[in-house]
Amino acid sequence: MFRLFTAALAVAALALPALAQEAGETPEPRVWESRGQVTVGDQRIRYTATAGETFLRDSDGNPTAAIFATSYVADGTSDPRTRPVAFVFNGGPGSASLWLHMGVFGPQRLVLPDAMDDGAAPFDVVENAYSILDVADLVFVDPVGTGWSRAIGDSEGSDFWGVNEDGESLAQFIRIWLSENQRWNSPKYLLGESYGTLRIGSLLNQLEGSYTDVSINGVALISTVLDFRYDDTSDGNDVGYVGLMPGYAATAWYHGKVDRAAWGGDIEAFLTGARTFAIEEYMPALMHGVNLPADRRDRVIATLSRFTGLSEVFLDRANMRVSLQRFQRELRRNEGLSVGRLDSRYTGVEVDGVGERPETDPSFYGIDGSFTASMLDYFGRTLGVDLTEYYSTIGGVRGWNWDAGDSGDNNYINVAPWISRAMRQNSDLEVLVQQGYYDLATPFFAAELMFNQPGFDQERVHFRYYEAGHMMYIHHPSLLTMTDDVRALIAD
Repeated sequence: MFRLFTAALAVAALALPALAQEAGETPEPRVWESRGQVTVGDQRIRYTATAGETFLRDSDGNPTAAIFATSYVADGTSDPRTRPVAFVFNGGPGSASLWLHMGVFGPQRLVLPDAMDDGAAPFDVVENAYSILDVADLVFVDPVGTGWSRAIGDSEGSDFWGVNEDGESLAQFIRIWLSENQRWNSPKYLLGESYGTLRIGSLLNQLEGSYTDVSINGVALISTVLDFRYDDTSDGNDVGYVGLMPGYAATAWYHGKVDRAAWGGDIEAFLTGARTFAIEEYMPALMHGVNLPADRRDRVIATLSRFTGLSEVFLDRANMRVSLQRFQRELRRNEGLSVGRLDSRYTGVEVDGVGERPETDPSFYGIDGSFTASMLDYFGRTLGVDLTEYYSTIGGVRGWNWDAGDSGDNNYINVAPWISRAMRQNSDLEVLVQQGYYDLATPFFAAELMFNQPGFDQERVHFRYYEAGHMMYIHHPSLLTMTDDVRALIAD
């Protein structure tokens, strides 16, 4: 959920209320502590939950930001070296951590219908038997401008809204948390979704860069985007179409727009074929441009049609280059439907039968109300958080600074070099890459293309795939396997 979400939303930025502060008086962080328990597997885990603010400070000791985080620390650990801790965040940029908190890793979980609109309250929240509290303590972090986190003192939100600025602030938060909880010698993990995966690259640059002081044992990149070249279809960037194409194929497979029988009903074989076509035929054809021979162009268009479910006439008129929004509308246009961006299994009804883009993303409006209501209800009734201030689920961050300095010398943000450098300088760093086949916001093939570049120790990069979308955990079979995969990253 990076600009992935915010580009798809028309949400007005709401002013976050400032902390009350008397003249000359420094406010105190607001913190709520409670006790809880959850059964995971055959373990009954008792824990202390701490929800509240941590103040970031400048070099003079003046508070600059209040970071709201929720920590779950299990009972019974006498030696912190034996108990890992995982820092968890979502993306946006501008999204609070409620999605991973209530959707997959926390002690309670929202249950949703599969690939259907969530409707209205009441929503079903249950004890989360798939939480990873059995293998790690958890810290869910909301960056400035998300949830209840905000700038304070003389600072403004924009001071924290950028690739480097965001990484610096969360790196400071992590160091403070490790000190306050005496956990410097615990194994440490970063779990991030969407822009949260890019945030992990920035954090590794801050924590394991030139002045290393926090070495990370492993990271989980959930719906990965590190190098924007591989899924951006701006004019002149043909590689973006290549990164998207196998995701289009997966979507066409799900909606029955391709000949499944020709592949023996095997989606894995089908997507292997789509990958091969994308690299061996589609990409060279795009590179030839207007000099591509007519007969070769016809063959490529015919094959592209068989993989994507789009007509040859449409592909010809689009010059073999179909943007994401056009694909969302075109695949099921004749039925008056669009497909989702975050999760292309979802469909939305379109009133305008000739439009070239969806009214909005049905895979976002299909889940947003339930997550917000469930998170705030849980904060208030279970964790005892007594706040009535506006809680920014997503959309409260504007004017993001995408300049990341030495992360790349082109117009596309690229933090992959920071991750590969961290792997070279930290022999214990393991990278788990988790991708949904039906995620068109951070396509699985785009992530593969990025990790195929030189500099990565392939033995420590582990790809895992799910027949779901961007938030694969709302698909129950994928929830089971993805939590097992993260558990293996931490426990092995």
